[in-house]
Amino acid sequence: MVEQHRPSQASKPTASVVLDGRGLAVADVVRLAEGTARPVPAADALRRAEDSWSAARELALSGRVYGRSTGVGANRNEHVPVESAAEHGLRLLRSHAGAIGAPLPAREVRAMLAVRANQLLAGGAGLRPAVVTALCEVLASGAHPLVHEFGSVGTGDIAALAQTGLALAGEHPWAAGPAPEPLALDHNDALALISSNALTLGQSALALVELRRLVRATQVVGALSLLAVDGSYEAYAQPVHAARPHPGSGAVAARSRRLLGAPERPGPPAGRIQDPYAFRCLPQIHGPAEDAADALEATLAIELNAAAENPLIRADEPAAYHHGGFYAAQLALALDHFRLALMQVAHLSAARLSALNEPGLTRLRPFLAAEEPASSGVMILEYAATAALGELRSFAHPASLGHAVLSRGLEEQASFASLAARQTLRSAAPLRLVVGCELVAVIRALRMRGLRPDPGLPVGRACALAEDLRHEGLEDRPLTDDVTAAAELLDRFADL
Repeated sequence: MVEQHRPSQASKPTASVVLDGRGLAVADVVRLAEGTARPVPAADALRRAEDSWSAARELALSGRVYGRSTGVGANRNEHVPVESAAEHGLRLLRSHAGAIGAPLPAREVRAMLAVRANQLLAGGAGLRPAVVTALCEVLASGAHPLVHEFGSVGTGDIAALAQTGLALAGEHPWAAGPAPEPLALDHNDALALISSNALTLGQSALALVELRRLVRATQVVGALSLLAVDGSYEAYAQPVHAARPHPGSGAVAARSRRLLGAPERPGPPAGRIQDPYAFRCLPQIHGPAEDAADALEATLAIELNAAAENPLIRADEPAAYHHGGFYAAQLALALDHFRLALMQVAHLSAARLSALNEPGLTRLRPFLAAEEPASSGVMILEYAATAALGELRSFAHPASLGHAVLSRGLEEQASFASLAARQTLRSAAPLRLVVGCELVAVIRALRMRGLRPDPGLPVGRACALAEDLRHEGLEDRPLTDDVTAAAELLDRFADL
């Protein structure tokens, strides 16, 4: 599995990511989350945040501004007296810092901090710039607050960010140090900090990068399986995909030709006329997954750099707009779409695993077994992969089908983007295992057939990387360690 890197003071990153509220990319979030880069707030973006903060304070003094001079949720019509204003912000953070469940891993919390710092620099929150600076310093130091898993329904990660706000104020524990000096927060800072989907966005970015790489690695394994069954290259021919020009399918077919060293217009196969769908339809199934990943990245590119806080502070007018821009329907739907596409990729991998057990396709014994009578070979891998598929299928259920009515009926809809992000993150482990099972089987099939792809081709380099999986003996034995090693190897396959 991908190691969840926890930065430390002893190994501070030397690379940097400039945060300006405009150009943060998914890859930047991952670098900041994993501690391989440190954030640097842009000077002009800090000035924009300063202007927004000044405007917000003036607006709160002169009129009714939600969460600053009023309560929140169903308490929106309750006025906060001037004499109570100083404590209002801390009371809001304390009351909303009720996230529950397991503590989140460091990289997920750090991804949230990176996203929130960048969003604040977009200039719509009206939050003091010192908070942005504090978040950046925390990221650079390797610290992160204790944040729990559940608390959001896709209309803002309020509970997680309230825990973060209390940690910055010195009232909530840090999961990893060094804890910064407490930061003074007032009634103008509380809602401005927590009105965001930063945790959901950070988790989505982490999931997208890992799963996109797994899909690419799965295509390499699929190419090896095509070789193991003497499959036809016709299904990957350029004219086939030019005739039905979906971008993802065409790109997958072109990459398959490159992996295999196949021409743009392959000749007809010498053997069977058509392969099973597991081989013939790979571009049509991997292509939508690539398209879904692109769509999710495009959604994230907007959200990571959006001023979606409610109310939105416009320093140039000045004005405070009350709105529903925090509602994360676009993100929830993009995540659901991506997971459904991943399910198809996983099903296809399991189908190729079954095909590798068929003597009619491999010209080997059933289940790639040894010569001893009734040997089972890799039979159990079908069962194990199917069990992992069941887990993946449960995560593929669309989170956006959920519904909630909260806060005395005022908030009568929820996107559940937060659940969609968690489901997407959790999809990586079972997908990895399904494809790991296929990789163990295909390396065994290639060895039994004495096939070694050209070492100059990507499929040849993949075989070289998988050399440790080429066990000499074919006797029946436990394959747990083989699948574990194969699943870890997929990260290297993604770069071929």
